[in-house]
Amino acid sequence: MVDIGCARMNFEIGQELAPQSFFINRAKLIAYANASGDQNPIHQDEVFAKSVGLENVIAHGMYTMALAGRYVSEIAGGSEKVREFSAHFTKPVIVPAGVDVELILSAKVSAVEGDVIKVDLTAICEDVKVLGMAKATFSA
Repeated sequence: MVDIGCARMNFEIGQELAPQSFFINRAKLIAYANASGDQNPIHQDEVFAKSVGLENVIAHGMYTMALAGRYVSEIAGGSEKVREFSAHFTKPVIVPAGVDVELILSAKVSAVEGDVIKVDLTAICEDVKVLGMAKATFSA
């Protein structure tokens, strides 16, 4: 069993874990840019983003990864239990002005080896898979 907040959970191969939604908007992108130092205009300036061939402003890839990492930490029962976490960026998260875009993260248990749990992650935004080969390993 693994401690998840107040609950305890048995992990089994094939088990689908509860999804979690995160909402991304332009204000959050500005806050992330200020915190990270990544002031690339594709994350804040719609005219610039479109001028370089993007559909609109896009979320920072590392912000998307950070939200996925937060989800992994929560399902693991704390960030100190996370052993590995990786993903490939497959599509950008498009963030139009005045909109809260929903990023839905979910996981499926792929292996249980003693006290080590491996999960495959899915990150979907607007029906588009935005992370590929996303995986995490954590300790029970």
